[in-house]
Amino acid sequence: MKLYYSPGACSLSPHIALHEAGLAFEPVLASTKSHKLQDGTDYYTINPLGYVPLLELDDGTLLREGPAIVQYIADLAPTKNLAPAAGTLQRYRLQEWLTFIGTEIHKGFSPLFNPATPDEYKTIARDKLASRLKWLDGQLEGKQYLMGEHFGVADGYLFTVTNWAKPTGVDISGLPNLLAYRERVAARPGVQAAMKAEGLAK
Repeated sequence: MKLYYSPGACSLSPHIALHEAGLAFEPVLASTKSHKLQDGTDYYTINPLGYVPLLELDDGTLLREGPAIVQYIADLAPTKNLAPAAGTLQRYRLQEWLTFIGTEIHKGFSPLFNPATPDEYKTIARDKLASRLKWLDGQLEGKQYLMGEHFGVADGYLFTVTNWAKPTGVDISGLPNLLAYRERVAARPGVQAAMKAEGLAK
């Protein structure tokens, strides 16, 4: 398999999932700025949408969108318990978390990265993110991970997008449960391996 990624982007989430699952894969750097691969290939010829992540399966099939990709990865390594079994209520709980992270947190950060976004709107975006993150902090109380005691693919996704708080000026210093959770996730060997591979950790 090949994972097309850009350092620190949302593709860090499936990158973490692949390391946690212990699966063999080839990471392929696809710059979100130049949209070129390291060999000069135009990334748009591979993914017309131009963004990451993109997972290329062994047979050449392409799988897009992080929440779909991480569930696929989890199902390839069922003994790692990265996702509950398909068809169970807990699997829908996982999808609930992946959707919330994608639509409320991930997309909430998007305008803060865009230099064309007016400052007034950035203030609105930060306030909305703050309210969502405060709720999330409450949900993490008394839990090791989002789904309870076991690390899962939603945790890799939440860790990835909350990494963006500092560079975008979103203050999470008053959210003790989230901060402790982020430390737990950051300490995992699979997370460390993905971070190091992307040049985000030493």
